[in-house]
Amino acid sequence: MKIFYHLPGLFEFYELYKVFLKLYREHREYFYDDCEIGSVYGAPADCLWGGGRVGYGSERAEDVAALMRAYGISARLTFSNSLIREEHLSDKKCNALCRLFEHNGSLENGVIICSDLLMRHIKEHYPAFYFVSSTTKVITDFEEFRKELDRPDFRFAVPDFRLNKEFRKLESLTREEKDKTEFLCNECCFFGCKDRKACYENVSRKSLGEGCPEHVCKAPEGNKGYRFSEAMKNPGFIGIGDIEKTYAPMGFSQFKIEGRSLGSAVVLEFLLYYMTKPEWQLKVREEIYLDSMLDLF
Repeated sequence: MKIFYHLPGLFEFYELYKVFLKLYREHREYFYDDCEIGSVYGAPADCLWGGGRVGYGSERAEDVAALMRAYGISARLTFSNSLIREEHLSDKKCNALCRLFEHNGSLENGVIICSDLLMRHIKEHYPAFYFVSSTTKVITDFEEFRKELDRPDFRFAVPDFRLNKEFRKLESLTREEKDKTEFLCNECCFFGCKDRKACYENVSRKSLGEGCPEHVCKAPEGNKGYRFSEAMKNPGFIGIGDIEKTYAPMGFSQFKIEGRSLGSAVVLEFLLYYMTKPEWQLKVREEIYLDSMLDLF
Protein backbone atom coordinates (compact mmCIF):
# COMPACT_ATOMS: atom_id res chain seq x y z
CA MET A 1 0.00 0.00 0.00
CA LYS A 2 1.38 3.39 -1.00
CA ILE A 3 1.56 6.18 1.59
CA PHE A 4 1.07 9.65 0.15
CA TYR A 5 2.57 12.67 1.89
CA HIS A 6 1.36 16.20 1.23
CA LEU A 7 4.29 18.53 1.84
CA PRO A 8 4.31 22.16 2.99
CA GLY A 9 5.80 25.18 1.26
CA LEU A 10 4.98 25.19 -2.46
CA PHE A 11 6.16 28.81 -2.67
CA GLU A 12 7.86 29.12 0.68
CA PHE A 13 10.48 26.35 0.24
CA TYR A 14 11.11 26.38 -3.50
CA GLU A 15 14.91 26.29 -3.06
CA LEU A 16 14.69 23.34 -0.67
CA TYR A 17 12.48 21.35 -3.03
CA LYS A 18 14.73 22.05 -6.00
CA VAL A 19 17.43 20.05 -4.21
CA PHE A 20 15.24 17.53 -2.37
CA LEU A 21 13.14 16.49 -5.38
CA LYS A 22 16.28 15.85 -7.42
CA LEU A 23 17.54 13.50 -4.69
CA TYR A 24 14.11 11.89 -4.41
CA ARG A 25 14.00 11.13 -8.13
CA GLU A 26 17.63 10.07 -8.63
CA HIS A 27 18.08 8.09 -5.38
CA ARG A 28 14.83 6.37 -4.54
CA GLU A 29 16.87 3.86 -2.53
CA TYR A 30 17.26 6.59 0.11
CA PHE A 31 13.51 6.68 0.72
CA TYR A 32 10.89 4.27 2.01
CA ASP A 33 9.60 2.03 -0.77
CA ASP A 34 5.95 2.72 0.02
CA CYS A 35 6.16 6.52 0.28
CA GLU A 36 5.07 8.90 -2.44
CA ILE A 37 4.71 12.66 -2.67
CA GLY A 38 0.99 13.27 -3.07
CA SER A 39 1.31 17.04 -3.44
CA VAL A 40 3.16 20.15 -2.36
CA TYR A 41 0.90 22.89 -1.02
CA GLY A 42 1.21 26.56 -0.18
CA ALA A 43 0.50 30.16 -1.14
CA PRO A 44 2.70 33.12 -2.01
CA ALA A 45 3.11 36.25 0.08
CA ASP A 46 0.26 38.79 0.03
CA CYS A 47 -2.24 36.20 -1.18
CA LEU A 48 -5.74 37.53 -0.57
CA TRP A 49 -7.37 34.12 -0.65
CA GLY A 50 -4.70 32.58 1.58
CA GLY A 51 -5.42 31.24 5.04
CA GLY A 52 -4.23 28.84 7.70
CA ARG A 53 -0.82 30.48 7.85
CA VAL A 54 0.36 33.82 6.51
CA GLY A 55 2.22 32.95 3.31
CA TYR A 56 5.65 34.48 2.80
CA GLY A 57 6.89 32.73 -0.32
CA SER A 58 8.42 35.19 -2.76
CA GLU A 59 9.44 32.83 -5.56
CA ARG A 60 8.09 33.53 -9.05
CA ALA A 61 4.90 31.53 -9.56
CA GLU A 62 6.08 30.53 -13.04
CA ASP A 63 9.22 28.94 -11.58
CA VAL A 64 7.23 27.09 -8.94
CA ALA A 65 4.81 25.76 -11.54
CA ALA A 66 7.73 24.67 -13.74
CA LEU A 67 9.35 22.74 -10.88
CA MET A 68 6.16 20.84 -10.06
CA ARG A 69 5.58 20.14 -13.76
CA ALA A 70 9.14 18.86 -14.22
CA TYR A 71 8.76 16.32 -11.41
CA GLY A 72 5.13 15.43 -12.12
CA ILE A 73 3.91 16.47 -8.67
CA SER A 74 0.45 17.81 -7.90
CA ALA A 75 0.53 21.42 -6.70
CA ARG A 76 -2.10 22.60 -4.25
CA LEU A 77 -2.93 26.26 -3.84
CA THR A 78 -3.76 26.98 -0.21
CA PHE A 79 -6.79 29.23 -0.58
CA SER A 80 -8.24 28.49 2.86
CA ASN A 81 -9.31 32.02 3.82
CA SER A 82 -12.56 31.59 5.73
CA LEU A 83 -13.76 35.20 5.43
CA ILE A 84 -13.97 35.64 1.65
CA ARG A 85 -16.65 38.02 0.44
CA GLU A 86 -18.03 38.61 -3.05
CA GLU A 87 -15.76 41.59 -3.68
CA HIS A 88 -12.67 39.44 -3.09
CA LEU A 89 -13.42 37.01 -5.92
CA SER A 90 -12.05 39.34 -8.61
CA ASP A 91 -8.56 39.54 -7.06
CA LYS A 92 -6.13 39.64 -9.98
CA LYS A 93 -3.22 37.86 -8.32
CA CYS A 94 -5.22 34.89 -7.11
CA ASN A 95 -7.08 34.48 -10.38
CA ALA A 96 -3.76 34.62 -12.22
CA LEU A 97 -2.44 31.83 -9.99
CA CYS A 98 -5.49 29.74 -10.88
CA ARG A 99 -4.92 30.29 -14.59
CA LEU A 100 -1.27 29.29 -14.24
CA PHE A 101 -1.78 26.16 -12.15
CA GLU A 102 -5.10 24.85 -13.49
CA HIS A 103 -3.41 23.09 -16.41
CA ASN A 104 0.21 22.51 -15.43
CA GLY A 105 1.70 19.16 -16.27
CA SER A 106 0.42 15.62 -16.34
CA LEU A 107 -1.22 15.58 -12.89
CA GLU A 108 -4.26 17.45 -11.70
CA ASN A 109 -3.61 20.33 -9.36
CA GLY A 110 -5.75 21.13 -6.36
CA VAL A 111 -7.06 23.88 -4.13
CA ILE A 112 -7.25 23.65 -0.34
CA ILE A 113 -10.46 25.48 0.46
CA CYS A 114 -12.51 26.69 3.41
CA SER A 115 -15.05 29.07 1.83
CA ASP A 116 -17.91 27.60 -0.21
CA LEU A 117 -18.29 30.98 -1.91
CA LEU A 118 -14.71 30.84 -3.16
CA MET A 119 -15.05 27.20 -4.15
CA ARG A 120 -18.07 28.00 -6.35
CA HIS A 121 -16.08 30.78 -8.04
CA ILE A 122 -13.11 28.51 -8.76
CA LYS A 123 -15.33 25.65 -9.96
CA GLU A 124 -17.08 27.98 -12.39
CA HIS A 125 -13.97 29.63 -13.84
CA TYR A 126 -11.25 26.97 -13.33
CA PRO A 127 -13.03 23.61 -13.44
CA ALA A 128 -9.91 21.43 -13.79
CA PHE A 129 -8.93 21.77 -10.11
CA TYR A 130 -9.80 19.22 -7.45
CA PHE A 131 -10.66 20.43 -3.94
CA VAL A 132 -9.43 19.59 -0.45
CA SER A 133 -11.59 20.54 2.53
CA SER A 134 -9.29 22.50 4.83
CA THR A 135 -8.52 21.67 8.42
CA THR A 136 -9.08 25.40 9.10
CA LYS A 137 -12.79 24.54 9.33
CA VAL A 138 -11.86 23.04 12.74
CA ILE A 139 -14.30 20.14 12.49
CA THR A 140 -13.91 18.38 15.83
CA ASP A 141 -17.22 16.48 15.81
CA PHE A 142 -16.71 13.15 14.07
CA GLU A 143 -20.18 12.97 12.51
CA GLU A 144 -19.72 16.45 11.08
CA PHE A 145 -16.45 15.29 9.60
CA ARG A 146 -18.17 12.27 8.08
CA LYS A 147 -20.64 14.63 6.39
CA GLU A 148 -17.69 16.60 5.01
CA LEU A 149 -16.20 13.40 3.60
CA ASP A 150 -19.48 12.58 1.91
CA ARG A 151 -19.63 15.89 0.05
CA PRO A 152 -18.89 15.17 -3.64
CA ASP A 153 -17.11 18.55 -3.96
CA PHE A 154 -14.05 17.23 -2.18
CA ARG A 155 -11.45 14.69 -3.25
CA PHE A 156 -9.93 14.86 0.24
CA ALA A 157 -10.92 16.29 3.61
CA VAL A 158 -8.54 17.08 6.48
CA PRO A 159 -10.04 16.58 9.95
CA ASP A 160 -9.01 18.58 12.97
CA PHE A 161 -5.96 16.86 14.47
CA ARG A 162 -7.95 16.04 17.59
CA LEU A 163 -9.84 13.40 15.63
CA ASN A 164 -6.60 11.62 14.67
CA LYS A 165 -6.82 8.96 17.37
CA GLU A 166 -10.57 8.28 17.25
CA PHE A 167 -9.75 4.80 16.02
CA ARG A 168 -13.10 3.13 16.66
CA LYS A 169 -14.91 5.81 14.69
CA LEU A 170 -12.24 5.94 11.99
CA GLU A 171 -12.52 2.18 11.53
CA SER A 172 -16.25 2.61 10.85
CA LEU A 173 -15.64 4.74 7.77
CA THR A 174 -16.36 3.23 4.36
CA ARG A 175 -13.57 2.45 1.90
CA GLU A 176 -14.38 5.60 -0.07
CA GLU A 177 -14.41 7.73 3.08
CA LYS A 178 -11.05 6.35 4.20
CA ASP A 179 -9.55 7.11 0.79
CA LYS A 180 -10.69 10.73 1.16
CA THR A 181 -9.39 11.21 4.72
CA GLU A 182 -6.12 13.14 4.91
CA PHE A 183 -4.58 13.33 8.38
CA LEU A 184 -2.59 16.29 9.68
CA CYS A 185 0.38 14.48 11.26
CA ASN A 186 2.61 16.89 13.13
CA GLU A 187 0.46 19.63 14.64
CA CYS A 188 2.05 21.29 17.66
CA CYS A 189 -1.03 23.24 18.76
CA PHE A 190 -2.23 22.59 22.32
CA PHE A 191 -4.59 19.59 22.20
CA GLY A 192 -7.11 21.33 24.43
CA CYS A 193 -7.05 24.64 22.50
CA LYS A 194 -10.45 26.33 22.23
CA ASP A 195 -9.22 29.30 20.18
CA ARG A 196 -8.07 27.46 17.06
CA LYS A 197 -10.87 28.79 14.85
CA ALA A 198 -10.31 32.35 16.11
CA CYS A 199 -6.60 31.95 15.34
CA TYR A 200 -7.34 30.91 11.75
CA GLU A 201 -9.81 33.79 11.34
CA ASN A 202 -7.12 36.20 12.51
CA VAL A 203 -4.85 34.93 9.73
CA SER A 204 -7.71 35.31 7.24
CA ARG A 205 -8.20 38.95 8.24
CA LYS A 206 -4.48 39.63 7.84
CA SER A 207 -4.53 38.07 4.38
CA LEU A 208 -7.44 40.35 3.45
CA GLY A 209 -5.45 43.36 4.67
CA GLU A 210 -7.89 44.12 7.45
CA GLY A 211 -6.53 45.81 10.53
CA CYS A 212 -6.78 43.51 13.52
CA PRO A 213 -4.88 42.90 16.72
CA GLU A 214 -2.41 40.03 16.82
CA HIS A 215 -3.92 36.79 18.04
CA VAL A 216 -2.31 35.91 21.36
CA CYS A 217 -1.96 32.18 21.94
CA LYS A 218 -3.10 31.29 25.47
CA ALA A 219 -1.93 27.71 25.34
CA PRO A 220 0.61 26.48 27.89
CA GLU A 221 4.10 27.23 26.53
CA GLY A 222 2.49 28.69 23.40
CA ASN A 223 5.18 31.38 23.32
CA LYS A 224 7.93 28.86 22.55
CA GLY A 225 7.01 28.41 18.90
CA TYR A 226 7.08 25.16 16.94
CA ARG A 227 9.40 22.38 18.07
CA PHE A 228 9.21 18.99 16.41
CA SER A 229 10.29 17.27 19.60
CA GLU A 230 7.32 18.83 21.39
CA ALA A 231 4.92 18.07 18.53
CA MET A 232 5.84 14.40 18.94
CA LYS A 233 4.40 14.52 22.46
CA ASN A 234 1.05 15.85 21.24
CA PRO A 235 -1.79 13.33 21.76
CA GLY A 236 -2.80 13.89 18.13
CA PHE A 237 0.69 13.31 16.69
CA ILE A 238 0.97 10.66 13.98
CA GLY A 239 4.45 9.21 13.76
CA ILE A 240 5.98 7.01 11.11
CA GLY A 241 5.42 3.94 13.30
CA ASP A 242 1.74 4.87 13.73
CA ILE A 243 1.32 5.09 9.96
CA GLU A 244 2.98 1.72 9.34
CA LYS A 245 1.37 -0.22 12.19
CA THR A 246 -2.05 1.40 12.60
CA TYR A 247 -3.25 3.75 9.89
CA ALA A 248 -2.08 1.86 6.78
CA PRO A 249 -3.49 -1.49 8.01
CA MET A 250 -6.80 0.31 8.65
CA GLY A 251 -6.80 1.47 5.04
CA PHE A 252 -5.65 5.10 5.32
CA SER A 253 -3.03 6.38 2.90
CA GLN A 254 -3.10 10.22 2.90
CA PHE A 255 -1.00 12.24 5.35
CA LYS A 256 -0.40 15.98 5.49
CA ILE A 257 2.73 17.49 7.00
CA GLU A 258 2.39 21.02 8.30
CA GLY A 259 5.20 23.59 8.31
CA ARG A 260 4.59 26.46 5.86
CA SER A 261 5.44 29.06 8.49
CA LEU A 262 8.57 27.29 9.69
CA GLY A 263 12.16 27.36 8.42
CA SER A 264 13.65 25.12 5.74
CA ALA A 265 15.81 23.30 8.28
CA VAL A 266 12.76 22.21 10.29
CA VAL A 267 10.86 21.14 7.18
CA LEU A 268 13.87 19.11 6.10
CA GLU A 269 13.66 17.23 9.41
CA PHE A 270 10.05 16.34 8.56
CA LEU A 271 11.12 15.02 5.15
CA LEU A 272 13.85 12.96 6.77
CA TYR A 273 11.62 11.57 9.50
CA TYR A 274 8.60 10.63 7.40
CA MET A 275 10.13 9.74 4.04
CA THR A 276 13.81 8.82 4.41
CA LYS A 277 15.19 5.49 5.55
CA PRO A 278 17.17 5.94 8.80
CA GLU A 279 20.42 4.66 7.29
CA TRP A 280 20.24 7.34 4.57
CA GLN A 281 19.08 10.32 6.60
CA LEU A 282 22.57 11.68 7.24
CA LYS A 283 23.41 11.31 3.54
CA VAL A 284 20.33 13.27 2.49
CA ARG A 285 20.94 15.90 5.16
CA GLU A 286 24.54 16.37 4.01
CA GLU A 287 23.58 16.58 0.34
CA ILE A 288 21.14 19.37 1.12
CA TYR A 289 23.19 21.23 3.73
CA LEU A 290 26.23 21.27 1.47
CA ASP A 291 24.35 22.82 -1.44
CA SER A 292 25.84 26.31 -1.45
CA MET A 293 22.78 27.82 -3.10
CA LEU A 294 20.41 26.83 -0.29
CA ASP A 295 20.05 28.97 2.82
CA LEU A 296 18.48 26.63 5.35
CA PHE A 297 18.46 29.13 8.15
